[in-house]
Amino acid sequence: MPKPSVGVVRAAVLSAGLAASLLLGGCGGTQTMDVTASCAFLNDDTFKPDGNQQQQSKQIAEHYHQIAEKLAPEIGDPIKAMAAIMDEAAASSLGAATQDQQEKLKVQFNKIGEYCK
Repeated sequence: MPKPSVGVVRAAVLSAGLAASLLLGGCGGTQTMDVTASCAFLNDDTFKPDGNQQQQSKQIAEHYHQIAEKLAPEIGDPIKAMAAIMDEAAASSLGAATQDQQEKLKVQFNKIGEYCK
């Protein structure tokens, strides 16, 4: 029987290791960025909502929900809070953030600003 080449053995070991890590870590797990990468991501984010105020608020909330899980917790947690605020704004009759909600958003922006300078 021919002996497998080193590359084939190495690929099999890597595949087994990947399968084990997926089983232990869960297939649906997402890897988060570190703080530096999270800040860079936010600086390069070009998301632009469209439509009326209510549609824009919904789109912003959804965007915040989508990116929060990818970012470092120091950045993602304030964005999760911002997503919840924008969910409330989108559900209102005007679809816009109230003065109080804008103040809450500002607090969360400032938390992010402590890390992203």
